[in-house]
Amino acid sequence: MIVFPAIDLKGGDVVRLAEGDMDRATVYGDDPAAQARLFADAGAEHLHVVDLDGSFAGSAQNREAAEAIVRAFPGKVQLGGGIRTPADVAGWIETGVARIVIGTAALKDPQFVKDMAREYAGAIVVAVDARDGMVATDGWAEVSDVSIVDMARRFEDAGVASLLFTDIGRDGMLKGVNVDATVGLARQVDIPVIASGGVKGLIDIDTLARFAGDGIEGVITGRALYDGRLDLAAALRVAKQA
Repeated sequence: MIVFPAIDLKGGDVVRLAEGDMDRATVYGDDPAAQARLFADAGAEHLHVVDLDGSFAGSAQNREAAEAIVRAFPGKVQLGGGIRTPADVAGWIETGVARIVIGTAALKDPQFVKDMAREYAGAIVVAVDARDGMVATDGWAEVSDVSIVDMARRFEDAGVASLLFTDIGRDGMLKGVNVDATVGLARQVDIPVIASGGVKGLIDIDTLARFAGDGIEGVITGRALYDGRLDLAAALRVAKQA
């Protein structure tokens, strides 16, 4: 199982939000590239980066910071936030991003995702962000009438690399991962699932790792790392046991 330390970008800073609320942001640093190097030094081979401003604006707003992260991090960078056109995808792939996370556009224009998945094999991740079981879009500001399972099944034959499932109500809240919902989704689709939202400590990593055989590919963690509640090196060791 892969552990993805997270770097969320807002105004060029490294931040974490509470429940996806831009007004409840905690700033953890002003040098995203340095943070990426710290994660690499701890043993991380994968990194999850989100342009939070881009998620709301619908286009890249923290490009300079994201590009600096890609240059600084020796492993694979997974990036999301405001990526809604073929040109967006092509630009980030050319920059060196390994995988592109598409959320809002996946709901509003599923054919776009399918086209990108064909063109960039293994490089497209669909974000399934849920509030009370329904898909949320536009930086989580809007909630649709589409269930997470229905959304996920639209892409089963599309060739997407993974589904990134986030329980918004737990994101940045250190409440623990919604294991039941995450594993439940993984068992209902044939696409690997990455868990996100609520990691509070090593117990979450250990619990999710036990379900790697059910399709749990990885887990994203942010606030627990920044607050010192989770040691990244220890998390990586536990995850490799899966």
